[in-house]
Amino acid sequence: MANKQETRANLATATRRSARVAPRKARLVVDQIRGMKVAEALAVLEHTRRRSNPIMLDLLKSALANAMEKNNKINPDELIVTEARVDQGPAFKRMQARAMGRGALIIKKTSHIMLAVG
Repeated sequence: MANKQETRANLATATRRSARVAPRKARLVVDQIRGMKVAEALAVLEHTRRRSNPIMLDLLKSALANAMEKNNKINPDELIVTEARVDQGPAFKRMQARAMGRGALIIKKTSHIMLAVG
């Protein structure tokens, strides 16, 4: 028999739109913390070195604050990261000078990040 995963309702969410980090790199961090307790996720984000970690840390703290504002009686140690999603945002397009008067396109990708705790 397969393990039944406990389904929880999302108590509070936090979103960040057009974050200056590539979605592929942000998903590596999001996949690490999805399903973790909030305290464990905070510890993981503080002690790993990725460019998207400060963004995720701020988002997780914001979602936790939103949950505490919505329901004061909830114990923050019991909260779990129920949903974590990274979608691609708009891309900045820049030109870099190349040889013989040509130009090379540089695409700077952005991400829309959503974290939910419950």
